[in-house]
Amino acid sequence: MEQKCKIGGEGLRNRDVVNKKDRISELPEPLLLHILSSLPTETAIATSVLSKSWKSLWKMLPKLKFVSDNHQTFSENVCRSLILHNAPVLESLHLEIGYECDPLELGLWIGIAFARHVRKLVLRLYFEEEGSIKFPGALCRCNNTLEILILTGSFLFDLSSPVCFKSLRELHLYYVNFENEESVSNLLRGCPSLEDLVVHRECFLDVETFTIAVPSLQRLTLEDDYYAQGDGGYVINTPSLKYLNINRFSGLEFCLIGNAPELVEAKITEVFDIANENILESLIAAKRLSLYLSPLKIKYPTGRIFYQLLSLELRTNEKEWWNLLSLMLHSSPKLQILKLIDPYSYYDKDHPIGRKWNKPKCVPECLLLHLETFVWTGYEWQREDENEVAIYILKNARRLKKATLSTKPIGYKELEKLEKRRELLNQLATEVRASDSCHLVLEPDTRS
Repeated sequence: MEQKCKIGGEGLRNRDVVNKKDRISELPEPLLLHILSSLPTETAIATSVLSKSWKSLWKMLPKLKFVSDNHQTFSENVCRSLILHNAPVLESLHLEIGYECDPLELGLWIGIAFARHVRKLVLRLYFEEEGSIKFPGALCRCNNTLEILILTGSFLFDLSSPVCFKSLRELHLYYVNFENEESVSNLLRGCPSLEDLVVHRECFLDVETFTIAVPSLQRLTLEDDYYAQGDGGYVINTPSLKYLNINRFSGLEFCLIGNAPELVEAKITEVFDIANENILESLIAAKRLSLYLSPLKIKYPTGRIFYQLLSLELRTNEKEWWNLLSLMLHSSPKLQILKLIDPYSYYDKDHPIGRKWNKPKCVPECLLLHLETFVWTGYEWQREDENEVAIYILKNARRLKKATLSTKPIGYKELEKLEKRRELLNQLATEVRASDSCHLVLEPDTRS
């Protein structure tokens, strides 16, 4: 009797397993495809051996991703998968290649993807030789479906005539080379719907003048890791621009930016030693600015007013940052939010303690009428210049609603510093504030 029960119990368990398998197989196809999409493509393809109903399911996947550093089977798998793919539209193809692949091979993959009406194409090449693979320009003469193109690595654009990416909205180029200035122009001119452009360049200048003239462009991110020492630069003409991010521009001969009347936000980081530039002047229409630079190293637009600026963020680790603060306060009559940030939670500034801040001769209009929020992260309470800035703002910001100052951490063994900080912060808290409704918050910096 026990044996029968045992056998019966095993039978029930086996039947439950079968039923569970059946329940998975009977799920709606869109749900099954959603499940498969969360798996690596090779794993999703491997499910074709489970049963007849799974045999061709992977062929309807909207997104395909292949990663390899081995040439032996990668090319064959990619070609076979693209040819067998049956979905009406290939939403995304993502290839990461860790070996030096054949340009003809790459052209074949891209050609099949374009024939499958791919909407997003991501290609990442991970090997050292610069510009070793020409991007197949002949395949770019007429494409109506590609919306996002992301290229990373050893690609070279050599374009003697404009491409035609009618639907391309996003273009990201990481360490991609161009044969000449004409190739840059022919790529960007062929993207009439382009809204988002990201360009990262590193350790070399393949073209002297990098021109970005795109009437439709709304977001632009530029990063240049090369110290050019006076050779070449950027010319930017993007009248529809709403967001600008420039990082690590140094030693260029020029950086000239045309009028951007629709600009909403800009972030400028580590820009210095540019012979001819108008970067700050081009930002006068912005509503939000983050400026991580020294006033000693960039041209300030004398006499220009940031009439639309509502939020300003400055880094206090830059040399003579307080002078840039004074200039910006006087030039931003409608400013409502001011943020000062030291990005290093434990880092001591290299400019000497005891330097005096020259207070503005007259109180800026924004302090009298509009400033409501003041945040200082990494406030150096032991520096006289920083104390003077904090006291000045609290004493003159008549509409201030909240001021938050967070100080850098002090080791538990440094009791003298702890006591001195407490004394100075108490003094700051008792200072007369121009705004009776201002809520002052003094807290430790909790950044790791």
